[in-house]
Amino acid sequence: MRWALALVAVPLLAATPARLFYSKTFPGSTPAYVEIVIDRDGNGEYKEAANDDRPLKFQIPTNDVGALFDLADKLGRFDRPLESPLRVAFMGMKTFRFDGGTEKHEVKFNYSEDVDARALADWFERIIETEQHLINLERAAKYDKLGVNKALLLLQVSFDRKRLVAPQQLLPMLDRIAKNDTYIHMARERAAGMADAIRANR
Repeated sequence: MRWALALVAVPLLAATPARLFYSKTFPGSTPAYVEIVIDRDGNGEYKEAANDDRPLKFQIPTNDVGALFDLADKLGRFDRPLESPLRVAFMGMKTFRFDGGTEKHEVKFNYSEDVDARALADWFERIIETEQHLINLERAAKYDKLGVNKALLLLQVSFDRKRLVAPQQLLPMLDRIAKNDTYIHMARERAAGMADAIRANR
């Protein structure tokens, strides 16, 4: 019986998808810490505290997952230093980590001149930007109805600059605002317009 259980456990462990981890620690900023974990199936988690046991979960498209892991592969899955020798201002300590089961690598840096490292960091920063917009919009919708329009304006800026990743995750919140007449008309119109634009760009 023990052998049977062991044989079952091996395929389960082998089937665990590889994961990419990104964090940035920047004391004095808001938030001072952010963390993103994404696996090869596109399952993602966002935290603003390392010990957060209720992370914000999201899903990103296959093409985006491929782009992230391709950049990680170009960087040797983080098996080499990325820190620039240049003396630059502190921009937050960043961590890349690859967890592929038996293969694990991690690298930390403040600033890198490596084009691929900067591109991958920007991907993660765009994901963080998207999740923060969702959090701010949900908070405004719940506690500050007059502030919903401002939250939507900031979201619109990121959308227009193509800074959002997997914006479809915003649709339930946008639809809820658009259909709720307790929000001002301008906010409802803006939410509806953004929802239409997101659906059109799928």
